[in-house]
This record gives sequence, structure tokens and C-alpha cells, in this order.
Amino acid sequence: MADAKQSLSVVTDNPVMAAFRDTFASFSRRRDSLGLPNPGTVENIAKEVQKDVLLNNYAFTGFRADLTKAFSVAPLFQISHAFAMGSQALPPYTFAALYGTSNVLLQGNVDNDGQLSARANYRWSPSFATKTNAQIAPGPGQAMVQIDNDYTGKDFTASLKSLNPSILDGGLTGIFVGSYLQSLTPSLAVGLEAVWQRAGLNTGPETALSYCAKYRGNDWVASAQLQAQGAVNTSYWRRISDKVEAGVDLNLQFGGMGRGRGGLMGPGMGKEGVTTVGAKYDFRMSTFRAQLDSSGRLGCLLEKRLAPAVMVTFAGDMDHFKQQAKIGLAVSIEAAGEEVMQQQEQAGASAALPPPY
Repeated sequence: MADAKQSLSVVTDNPVMAAFRDTFASFSRRRDSLGLPNPGTVENIAKEVQKDVLLNNYAFTGFRADLTKAFSVAPLFQISHAFAMGSQALPPYTFAALYGTSNVLLQGNVDNDGQLSARANYRWSPSFATKTNAQIAPGPGQAMVQIDNDYTGKDFTASLKSLNPSILDGGLTGIFVGSYLQSLTPSLAVGLEAVWQRAGLNTGPETALSYCAKYRGNDWVASAQLQAQGAVNTSYWRRISDKVEAGVDLNLQFGGMGRGRGGLMGPGMGKEGVTTVGAKYDFRMSTFRAQLDSSGRLGCLLEKRLAPAVMVTFAGDMDHFKQQAKIGLAVSIEAAGEEVMQQQEQAGASAALPPPY
């Protein structure tokens, strides 16, 4: 044992390693002195426009009713029943259960067709979290597993995502995505995203590399992404007032820049582009979103809270060129006892970490 420790000390305690440790410590001190903020993730680089202002995550059609019952806040535990009619994207009935603490999040959904989806997230430390998604549906080839690992540093975020990873066929298959976003100044952040995929051992792997940048002003954010398949995406978000936000999203596809093969990257695309302009208005008891794109589609969504536990949502979409219109209406009811309400007030006053969503 003494010989092993002595051999190890020869490797770690030498002038070369000492100089390396001193250089790294000096670099870390200078880096911390800059006070650079965390820039977020590459996946959410245009979050202010694409996920907050525009209707990408909110639009729906048909009629929907959501009933949620909360049994506890700390830890969080609730169940919900979702009913839908007239929508091709939503099943007629879905049952869901959710459990969450500051380090653990467990969620499961099952619909009337027997499709099961589950999430299991775990926060190993305040900086590192693992998120797992699984989906099982009737029929062959409908299973899916996704594992995300996110590390949030003081001035950077590194992520590694895998989709249907497997070594059962005698080799590595699946889709793997690695991304890194680094703050260079208090306002500017740059990053890249690398993709590796292999559908089967009888095909060769495919790779792709994308680049991105984000600049944050006092009341505005601009971002740009250059993707490997020849797509350029830019976005601009601005806070006009305390209750009004606006954003512009531009997506361009250039032919001849794709790989020209099937698979994840797909064939080379022709020249085309779509520009979307949107706005978000926050009122005292409601939120209104509207957007218009260059293809002639107009969409709007109104969320109105009629009572502390009742919310009504109206969505509308009109395509002027195709002469098509769609509407959606949803009612959400949340039920909780007095004890749960007291727990919610206490949790809001505390500084505990939320569940790792």
C-alpha cells in the first residue's frame, strides 16, 4: 500500500503538475472575477421568443378539459384527468400523476389507447441533473427512451442527450447530442451542438455540428443558430413594457448545404423561409398571445383565470392562403384543500429549490 501511494505521489507531486495546478487556479480566479452569468442551454437559446411569446407550446384545437387535484405541496403530489374532443393530437382521455421534491421528479401519463409515458428526473447536486423520458405504445417500434444530463456552471452549461441508446446489437446505436454554451461577456454567449447518430449496425454513423450565439441587452435578447443541415434561425425578443413583450423569429433553409442523405440530417433542402412576428400581453387575470407569419397564418390564444382555481383558454388559428380556420377551447380546474393551500404559501415564502423539471 505504501509503495502504491509513493508511486501515485510521484505522478501528482512534481513540478509539472504543480505548475499546472497553479495556472488553473489563477485562471479560475480571473474567470470568477469577471462575474459572467449562466447563459442557459443551447436547446433554450431562443426561449424568450419561441417558448414564451409565440404559440408553439400553447396552440391546440378542439375541446379540452383538465381536472387537477393536489394532495401535497412539500413534497409535491397531484393527479389529473384530461379529456379532449375534436383534436387529432390529443387522446380522448389521459390520466397523469406527479410527485416532486427539490431533488426528484416523477411523472407518469397513460391514455385510453394504452400509451404510457413517464419522466424520472434527479438532481445530483445544485449544478448537475439527469432527466429521463420513456414512452411505450401499442404496436411494434413505438417505444422510446431519452436520457438528458445537464451541468450548469457559473458561466456555462454543458448538456449530453441520448435517444434510444443501445449496445444489444453488438455495437452502439441511437442518437447522441452534446451541446455547450459559454458566456464570453456579461451580454454575449456562444456555443455549439454536435450530433452523432447510427440507426443500425448495417449503416454508417452520421455526424453534424451546429453553432449558435446569444446577445442580451437591457430589455432585449437576440440569438442566431447555424445548423448543419443548412438552416439558419434567428430571433429577436424585446420587452416593450412591464406587461407587453414582442418577438420575431426567422427560419431560413438553404439548398445545397445539407448532407444529401436520409436519416436525422435528412436530404438537402431547397431555399425557403418563414418569418413569424408575435406579441404577448399580460393583464391582471389573463394573458393574450398573437402571432402572424409570412405564410399567411394568423394565430391567437387567450388565457383567462375566472377564479383562483378555474382557467379558461381560447385558441384560434387561421390560414388565409388555404382558407382554413381552427379553434380550441379548454377549461382547467385545480382543486386543493386548506392544508395544501397553507403548504403552498409556506413553500412560496421559503427559498427551497423547485423540482428538477
